[in-house]
Amino acid sequence: MTGWRSIGRVQWGWFVAAAAVLALLPLAFDTHTATVLLIWALFAMSLGLMWGFAGLLSFGHSAYFGLGAYAYAISSVNMGESTIPLVLAVLVPALFAAVVGAMMFYGRISDVYMGVITLVVTLILFKFMSATAGDAYRIGDARLGGFNGIPGFPTLNLPGFPEISLYGVPPYYVCAASLLLCYLLSRWILARSFGRVLVGIRENEARCELMGYDVALYKTGIFTISAGMAGLAGCLFANWAEIVTPGLFALGQAAEVLIWVIAGGLGTLIGPILGAMALGMVKLLLGQQTLIDNSLVLGAILIVVVLAIPRGVVPTVQRAWGWRTRTRRGRAKAASARRRLGGSPGESA
Repeated sequence: MTGWRSIGRVQWGWFVAAAAVLALLPLAFDTHTATVLLIWALFAMSLGLMWGFAGLLSFGHSAYFGLGAYAYAISSVNMGESTIPLVLAVLVPALFAAVVGAMMFYGRISDVYMGVITLVVTLILFKFMSATAGDAYRIGDARLGGFNGIPGFPTLNLPGFPEISLYGVPPYYVCAASLLLCYLLSRWILARSFGRVLVGIRENEARCELMGYDVALYKTGIFTISAGMAGLAGCLFANWAEIVTPGLFALGQAAEVLIWVIAGGLGTLIGPILGAMALGMVKLLLGQQTLIDNSLVLGAILIVVVLAIPRGVVPTVQRAWGWRTRTRRGRAKAASARRRLGGSPGESA
C-alpha cells in the first residue's frame, strides 16, 4: 500500500498524540523557548530526511537555512507583509539547491566531494553576506547590512491583513503546524515509490541505475525538498529572532544540525526532531553561563553518542524494543508448543 494508508494506525495514533502535546505545551512552558526548539527540530528533520533515507550528507545545510531567512527578511522589507515572503523563503533555497544538486549529481560527484562542495557553498555565502556593509549593498529597500544583518523587518502577520501582526503564542502554533505538516509530507514521500527508490539508492546506487532509475534526478529531488524545508525553518527563525545575520551561514550552525541528527538517529524522522529539541535545550541552558563553551559540550555529546550508541538514540531504542517484543513472542510460541505436546519439560505425561 502507498500513500497515507501505509503510515499505519499506530503511527497516526502517535502523530495525534504528538499534535495534542504540542497544542497544550504553551499552557505549561515558555512559548519563546518552545518556538525556537520547534524551529530547530524542523531544520534537523530536513537534513535527516535527505541524509537518513537517501544517504546524502551535506556539510553545509545551514546555507539553505540562511537563504530562507534572508529571502524572507529582504522580501518582507520590500513588500511590507509576510505571506508572499514566506513562500519565497521556501522557493529561493529550494531553487538554489536544485541548481547546485543538478550540477553535483548529474556531474557524478562522489559523496566525499559532495560534502566538500556543500561546505564551500556555505562558506562562500557566509563570506559574501559578511562583506555587504554599506549603502551599495541593498535589494530594493532592504540593506543587507554586512555583519550587522537585517533588523526590523515585518514579522508574521495575518494573511491579507498586514497591519495585524502575530505575537506571543500564535507564532508558536505556526511553527508547530509547520513541523507537523512537513513531518506528514516527509512520511508521505517515504511511503511512495519515490521514497522507496531513495532508500534503494542509499543501499545500492549501482543496482538502482541498472534497474533503469534516473538516480541523479531522485537525488536532486530530495536535495531540493530538503532545502525547501530548511528554508522554511530559516524563515521561522528570522521571525523568532527578528533579525538575520551572516551567522546563520556559519560553520557552527552547520555543525550543530549534524550533531542533532546523529544524536537522534539516522533513518528515522522522529530521531532528528528529538535530537534537536533535546540538544537545543542543552544549548539554551548552557547559554546562560560563561564557564563552559557550548561547542565543547556538544562535541563531547557527539563523541559519547558515536562510541556508545552509533545508531543514535531513537534507532537504538527501536531495536531494543523490537528485540524485547520478538523475545516475548518467541517465549509465548514455545510455551504454546509445550502445551500442545502435553506439558512442559519435567512434567509427567
